[in-house]
Amino acid sequence: MERISESQAIPARQFVPLGAHADSYEDRLSQDLRWALAEGSSFFEGKGAVQETLRKITKKLSSLGIPYAVVGGMALFSHGLRRFTEDVDILVTHESLKEVHRNLDGLGYVPPFEGSKNLRDAETRVKIEFLVTGAYPGDGKPKPVSFPDPSAVSVEKDGIAYVALPTLIELKLASGMSSADRMKDLSDVLELIKTLDLPENMDVSLNPYVREKYQELWKAARPAKRYIRIWHKTAGSPEQLEQMLRDGVTLSPSSSSDEYDYLVTTDSEVARKYDMHDEAEFLIDGEIAEGSGGGG
Repeated sequence: MERISESQAIPARQFVPLGAHADSYEDRLSQDLRWALAEGSSFFEGKGAVQETLRKITKKLSSLGIPYAVVGGMALFSHGLRRFTEDVDILVTHESLKEVHRNLDGLGYVPPFEGSKNLRDAETRVKIEFLVTGAYPGDGKPKPVSFPDPSAVSVEKDGIAYVALPTLIELKLASGMSSADRMKDLSDVLELIKTLDLPENMDVSLNPYVREKYQELWKAARPAKRYIRIWHKTAGSPEQLEQMLRDGVTLSPSSSSDEYDYLVTTDSEVARKYDMHDEAEFLIDGEIAEGSGGGG
């Protein structure tokens, strides 16, 4: 396996200055607001320090023949959920992690502290967190979902191996379900469902341990659509109204008047049957427009 030559080494204490007191990328983000705003803009253009760090470390891993898969915020970004992240998360096997440190520790990368399994890019100062096959997401305790072998779950995009979307969702659900301080992982899945318009039946590709949570988030991301029909009390057929009510259509007393009743359903089939329309089509300045839509 190729080893980086000693001539390429960057001494562990030779840091590129980031500010008077900043020894890390995340420190400078919190200490220098003007720089942080500029860096955030660069990030979303694909030119930030995090992207640079990602490209560098994945190129190194590939040259060393080390299987990996990018997870975390940069994996979300690659799958279409564009949110800022301040580090790079990479999934490797236990044996690969040993190779990473054997070949990179002190050679352009330094551990954040002695004995850490993670590294920091000595130039960008961005932290690279390594997640290890067989460990458990979230609280770290045994559960039906564990970090898989990266070779079995990676997909390539622009020359970089990312964890496949179903696996990313599965890991984030397991993490958020088991640790109160990882609720952001559940929020990430919720945003993925909304942003990518993920299907309800995607849960069949997930571990049974997380399927119910996926369904819960999917429903939260897809609030039931209400369909409305404005019923003219003097013109509508009482028999038809009675039939509609038997089919589950309800009255909305808060929106009714002496002349009209507002009939409501969340059943799209019933809505089609009785020529009911999306509630949003009746809204004007946040109020249901009187007299809009079909009569009885």
